Amino acid sequence: MKAFTRARTLAIGATAATALVLTGCSNSEESGSTTDTSAISFEDSWVKAADSGMTAMFGTIVNDSGSDVTLTSVTTGVSPRVELHEMAPDGTGAMKMREKDGGVVVEANSSYELEPGGDHIMLFDLPAPVRAGSDVPFTFTFADGATAQFTAQVRDFTGAREDYGDGASHGDTQGEMQHDSQGEAHGG
Repeated sequence: MKAFTRARTLAIGATAATALVLTGCSNSEESGSTTDTSAISFEDSWVKAADSGMTAMFGTIVNDSGSDVTLTSVTTGVSPRVELHEMAPDGTGAMKMREKDGGVVVEANSSYELEPGGDHIMLFDLPAPVRAGSDVPFTFTFADGATAQFTAQVRDFTGAREDYGDGASHGDTQGEMQHDSQGEAHGG
């Protein structure tokens, strides 16, 4: 009888330990969900042509997954510094372009538009001209570290009366705007 009780106790203990391990794995997977990059696309993407200085990238981020995703950074070989930007009131009635804290959240089964005069991706310190007709490869990085590669076409764009302050254009469909990036102010 002792052998039966001991074997039963070991079996119950092993079952309990297995359940704890499986529960631990399940919880860690749920709390650390990963971005399904196959469900993310960047539609109608384009970059404004520029000879130097800075430019911007626009398009629609589409999230066809069942979970929200957060785009935290973008990189490209045509610019050493890329920032996610938003439009926000500056307290004087004007709208100001600034780096977007926390990234861009694209809700599940939804899209997020980046457009002139609205949220956008800024490319700074261009080492060479970005010419119309060429393509710009870039990488999105999400909050969980997942990455996705896309390509945007470079286009001439003269609309929206925008100004970066150094002669390069930027989206302004609402009148006067200012741009602030790490202390740099630019009038529109």
